Amino acid sequence: MATPASWLQRWDAQQETYLPDREERFEVLVDLVEAVAGPCPRVVDLACGPASFAARILTRLPEAEVVGVDADPVLLALARSTTPSGLTLVDADLREPGWVRKIPAGPYDAVVSTTALHWLNEPDLRQVYAACAALLRSGGLLANGDHLRTSASGRLVELALELDRRRAARHGAGDEDWAAWWTAVRHDPELGDAVAERDRRAFHHPEHSETSREVHERALRIAGFSEVDVLWCKGTDTVLAALR
Repeated sequence: MATPASWLQRWDAQQETYLPDREERFEVLVDLVEAVAGPCPRVVDLACGPASFAARILTRLPEAEVVGVDADPVLLALARSTTPSGLTLVDADLREPGWVRKIPAGPYDAVVSTTALHWLNEPDLRQVYAACAALLRSGGLLANGDHLRTSASGRLVELALELDRRRAARHGAGDEDWAAWWTAVRHDPELGDAVAERDRRAFHHPEHSETSREVHERALRIAGFSEVDVLWCKGTDTVLAALR
């Protein structure tokens, strides 16, 4: 029978099928958190999934305090079973404005997210970034790692997407994709209750980005962030950072 740790390993492998530079992106994000807040940061991880990134923060910065937020019962169940101490998990849907009231009181040094916020539409993204601004201390960091496509058109945009495809084909880690992982997980009796709850909530989000990098940048500035810039990028794989 599969264990939570083995499901997490398979999760990481299928994610790397789409994100061959995932570990480098994780490293960049943790570097940013440490550069802004030192070795003992208070961090919120938005749409944390099975806490792959939160675990890496806590491995690098064991004195960190991390709050992981997600609304997927299956991924939260895996996070509870596999993540080291230092992580507090919050069951909340970022599309619901009340999500922020479930977070332990701030201020926080950083809010991070990775491969998650692309499924928010622009109005939801604006309320999420406004809530994050209220959580952060002055000078605090928001860092979002995701596939952020520009809204521009032209040959260079096409080349960025081609780079994504070529890097994934050359360096993708696993044969199991997103859909196959979810199909397999549904047959694990140990996760039966979480799967049933996921079905009850009719949990779904699109696989592809619906909001451009410019939409994210605009939403961050509207939320009151003083500086917004891309600090790492390969193809469309981007770390967009903002300071409160």
